[in-house]
Amino acid sequence: MYRDEYERWLAADLEDVDLKMELRSIKDDDAAIKERFAVALKFGTAGLRGTLGAGTNRMNIWVVRQATQGVADWVKTQGGTQTVAISYDSRLKGWTFARDAAGVLAANGIHVRIYDELMPVPALSFATRYYHCNAGIMITASHNPAQYNGYKAYGPDGCQMTDDAAAVVYDSIQKTDVLTGAKYMSFAEGVEKGLIRFVGEDCKQGLYDAIEARQIRPGAAKGSGLKLVYSPLNGTGLVPVTHVLNDIGIDDITIVPEQEYPNGYFTTCPYPNPEIFEALEKGLELAKKTGADLMLATDPDADRVGIAMKCADGTYELVTGNEMGVLLLDYICAGRIEKGTMPKNPVAVKSIVSTPLANLVAKHYGVELRETLTGFKWIGDQIAKLEADGEVDRFIFGFEESYGYLAGPYVRDKDAVIASMLICEMAAYYRSIGSSIKQRLEEIYAQYGRYLNKVDSYSFPGLSGMDKMAGIMENLRKNPPKEFAGKKVTKVTDYEKPEETGLPKANVLIYALDDGSTIVIRPSGTEPKIKTYFTTKGRDLAEAEAEKDKLAEAVKPLLA
Repeated sequence: MYRDEYERWLAADLEDVDLKMELRSIKDDDAAIKERFAVALKFGTAGLRGTLGAGTNRMNIWVVRQATQGVADWVKTQGGTQTVAISYDSRLKGWTFARDAAGVLAANGIHVRIYDELMPVPALSFATRYYHCNAGIMITASHNPAQYNGYKAYGPDGCQMTDDAAAVVYDSIQKTDVLTGAKYMSFAEGVEKGLIRFVGEDCKQGLYDAIEARQIRPGAAKGSGLKLVYSPLNGTGLVPVTHVLNDIGIDDITIVPEQEYPNGYFTTCPYPNPEIFEALEKGLELAKKTGADLMLATDPDADRVGIAMKCADGTYELVTGNEMGVLLLDYICAGRIEKGTMPKNPVAVKSIVSTPLANLVAKHYGVELRETLTGFKWIGDQIAKLEADGEVDRFIFGFEESYGYLAGPYVRDKDAVIASMLICEMAAYYRSIGSSIKQRLEEIYAQYGRYLNKVDSYSFPGLSGMDKMAGIMENLRKNPPKEFAGKKVTKVTDYEKPEETGLPKANVLIYALDDGSTIVIRPSGTEPKIKTYFTTKGRDLAEAEAEKDKLAEAVKPLLA
C-alpha cells in the first residue's frame, strides 16, 4: 500500500526539485519509504506539525494544499466574510507554504489577507479578528528543531480551532486526494483577481496600539536607564518587540547579532526554545559583557518569551515560566489597584499544570483565578465566555508554565510581544524604586512559601512511539500508584473524566500527595513525548529540589 503511494508520488510532477531528489534517493530503502508513506500527518486542534520532506507523513506543499482544502471546505459552510488571514515565521519553506495555502483558498473563491513579511502568532490572531475572518492560518513549528515546519489553524475569534471545527476539517482532508484533490491557483492569479490582498498598515499599527494600551504604569520605562539584551532566536520577534519597546521608552537594547535576523536553520541553537539554556547561551554571554539588567529571548513565532535576570552579585539567573507567570500576575494586580484601573471582579486564567503559587497570589489581590486544560486556546475560550457575557474587561491576565503569557483580550493566543513589554516595564519600575525582579521574586517566596515547579520529558520516537505512550497512560489508569517516594497519593484527578473535573476531556493525570506536592503526567499534544510536572515546597530551594528529585526517581520506572 505505502509502496504504491510512493510510486505515485515518484511519477507525479511535484513542482519541487528537493522532493523529487529525496524520493529518488530512497528508492531502495523500504524503511524510509514506509516512514514517509505508511501514515499521514494527522490534523488536530493544533493543526499539523512534522519534518520537512516528501510523503504523506511529512510537511510539504502537497500536504499543506490538502490541509488548506479542508479548511476551505469548512469556511464555505460558515457564511460570514469568507476571508482567511495568513501569517508565517522564519521556518524553512514558510513563505512557500503560506503562498500555496493562499492559492488554494483563492481557487475556492475565499478571500485572503496575508502578511507581506513574516509576523508572529499574535499578529495572525489579531488580523483574524481585525478583518472579521472566518479562519486564520499560521505557518510555524513553534520551537521545534530546524527540520520541522507546521500549520496552525485558527477560528474566527482568533483562537486556535475548536475540536469540533478541527474534526470537520480533518474529515474533509481525508476525502481530499493529497496530490490531485485540492483546488489551486497561482498566488499571482489570486492577487490579480483581487482574492489575495496583503495585510494593511492599519492592522499592523492596530496591534501595536492594542499592546501599548495595556501598559500597567505608563511612562515607568521612560528614563529608567534599563539595559536590555534581546534575542529573537532568528525568528519573527525582532520587528514587533523592538517597535513596542522603543515606543514605551526602552532604547538601550543590544540585539544578539548571530540571532538577530530570520534564519530557518537556527544555526546557533539546535532547539530554538526559550525554555532551554542552550537557546539563551549567546544572549547570556552578551548580557555579561554589556552588564545588562535583563536578557530576553522570544521563540521563532514570538508567542513565548524566556528571560534571565541580573542578580545583586552580577550573575544572571534564568526565570521559569511559572515564576514569570506569578511575577506578572503580582505586578499587574498591584499596579492596577494602585492606578485605579483594576476592573470589578477581575479574572486571571492559568493551565492546570501551572504553579499553585498563582492561586495564592490571585487570592491575595481578590482576583478570581480560573484553571483550564493545557493549550492556550482554553485560556482564549475563557476570554470568549467573558466576552459573550459582555464582561471581557474583567480578564486581566492568562499564563501557561511553558512561557506563554497574555494580558488583554485583543488576541486569543499567547503573545511574547506584550509579555516582553510588561517584563521590561516591570523591571524598569522595580529599578526605579531601588528593587529588582529578583528581589520581588524572593519577597513573593517569603510571603507564600518556597515553591518549585519542574518539568521532565520522556521521548518516544518512531512509528511505535505513540502506541507506547498510549500503553503507559492505560497502565497508569488500570494500576494507579498508591505512593511516590514514600509519600501517599491522597487524590488522583483523571481529566479523561469530564464529569469529575468540569472541564473537557483530556489525557492528563494529576496525583496529589500527602505532603502537598503534586505530580502531573501528560502526553504532549504536538510531540512524541510524555511530560511530567512536579510541584514541591520546601523551607528553601535546596529542600524543594531534593523533594523533586525523589519524586522524579519514583516516576521513572512507570514511564520506562
